[in-house]
Amino acid sequence: MSAVERALGDFFRRFNKVVIWYRLPFLLALLNLISLRINLRRFNLHDMETAWPPVEPPDGVDHRVARTDDGSFNDLAQPAMGMAGARFGRNARIDQTYGEGGEILMTPNPREVSLKLLTREELIPATTLNLLAAGWIQFMVHDWFSHGKNSKDDPFKVPIPEGDRWHEDPMTVLRTTRAPRTPADEGRPDPFVNIETHWWDGSQIYGSTRERIERLRSDPEGRRLPDGKLFVKPDGHLPLDDKGVELTGVNGNWWIGLSVLHTLFTREHNAICDRLRIDYPDMADDTLFAKARLINAALMAKIHTVEWTPALLDTPELRFGMRGNWWGALGEDVYRRFGRVSDSEVLCGIPGSATDHHTAPYAMTEEFVTVYRMHELLPDELSFRARADDAVLKDCTLPEVAGARTHEVYREVAYCDAVYSLGTSHPGAITLHNFPRHLQELTRQDSGRVVDLGTIDILRDRERGVPRYNAFRKMLDMKPFKTFEELTGNSDWAAQIREVYNGDIDAVDTHVGMMAERLPPGFGFSDTAFRIFILMASRRLKSDRFYTTDYTPAVYTPVGIDWIDDNGMRSVLLRHLPDLRPHLEGVRNAFFPWRRGGA
Repeated sequence: MSAVERALGDFFRRFNKVVIWYRLPFLLALLNLISLRINLRRFNLHDMETAWPPVEPPDGVDHRVARTDDGSFNDLAQPAMGMAGARFGRNARIDQTYGEGGEILMTPNPREVSLKLLTREELIPATTLNLLAAGWIQFMVHDWFSHGKNSKDDPFKVPIPEGDRWHEDPMTVLRTTRAPRTPADEGRPDPFVNIETHWWDGSQIYGSTRERIERLRSDPEGRRLPDGKLFVKPDGHLPLDDKGVELTGVNGNWWIGLSVLHTLFTREHNAICDRLRIDYPDMADDTLFAKARLINAALMAKIHTVEWTPALLDTPELRFGMRGNWWGALGEDVYRRFGRVSDSEVLCGIPGSATDHHTAPYAMTEEFVTVYRMHELLPDELSFRARADDAVLKDCTLPEVAGARTHEVYREVAYCDAVYSLGTSHPGAITLHNFPRHLQELTRQDSGRVVDLGTIDILRDRERGVPRYNAFRKMLDMKPFKTFEELTGNSDWAAQIREVYNGDIDAVDTHVGMMAERLPPGFGFSDTAFRIFILMASRRLKSDRFYTTDYTPAVYTPVGIDWIDDNGMRSVLLRHLPDLRPHLEGVRNAFFPWRRGGA
């Protein structure tokens, strides 16, 4: 980090004690955002690994120019970095991340927090977004992280509040499985592992094991498909696994929003293979698959960066800033005309710049998991309508379009109509009192257990040592709140939070604080969550050599780079569903509400 960057970061650290970034004029706000990222890279990246395991190069793929199945060898100097099974990192200092236990773990009762502060009485819609935006973030999250199966040893026992009709008392919540400890872990907080790859590599489509990839590349009789393709049924849908859920890289917590996106980008993978075969007729099947995966993953990363994120953070600064993450401050037009004219990520974007892990080896973090708990986006009811005239085809509750029941929707609703319905419906707003009721009494797809996901969300942060809200803000160099009124600006919410937390504002859980705090203008989620986002969004690109030093025509092929440059969410939708064209006409962002049929 240069002396200029440090000086800029130090200046704005002091300046922001007086003026917050989003109250500044446009150019100053952009400069402030750059300085925030500098400081977060300096002070909020911490490593939990204490012993890197040895990793052997994989068979059958040149790991120098292709992603490996398990994410190994992305960093050639440290092959285990970011691979499936690597530990989560931290954004808080390690000594601030000991998991809570004893009485404090249950104070206040997480079930009471769920019932009194999270419960949705009536959907509060996010009217600027469509429901594909809700499906998209879960689609991305499944690529980034999973703690895997929980431990059955010594489960938590959550007392049931008086008058609560929960089916068991106390409520049983399984603990997160801990990583095996090494001697160097003595006296340190519990580590946890990510069973998916940490990299932005499309693992939700492809999986993180050789066995899963081979299954996805084969037909039901086990025959490998030619041309590097993934198996799709003749009707265009994904096949089903032995539990009746559509088969893909990651298919947990399945619902129709995930179904339509997995189907869309599996089809996109195959379309990329078809295009590569035209220009490279002699390319081997495994190479075709590897190149198509690189291109498909990068296209999804681009869509998330320049489309999904500005849809939720719809301000001039963030629209410019996120496009700047991809193309740089000089913009897309300069990139398309002249290519990269500088090594600077600020001027010319992160793709193609130098790889940099900054102050810690690359890893997803527990705090990142926390800020991307956005269950509030999900509705409790969905209405499927015909694209042609907007006539209702089927009304459903969330459980009726989830798990093994998801694919049954397509018996009554054509795939195009399902996508149209999501594109013209609203998700929930990310706020207090908007947690889906069906998720507070959810039958788990993997175990059949009935759980309250709201209670679990609160308990997980405490268990995994995520600092509570005011401490969370302090570790991000943000001002802690002294009163409940200062926190939320909503007098009713302030009174409710004060009652639940017995007047102790420092006890407020991070999820509750982020759901309650005032939002910057145009933001769909809190400024506190945004601080983690501004750090980790660029880090997912900057640490990955396939988005930095190896983001080149030599690795991706010239056709692949052009495919990424020339496509976005709109073009992907229209390639596979051309009948949607009238509904996307005049819509600036594909995650904004579309035009309805007959309109």
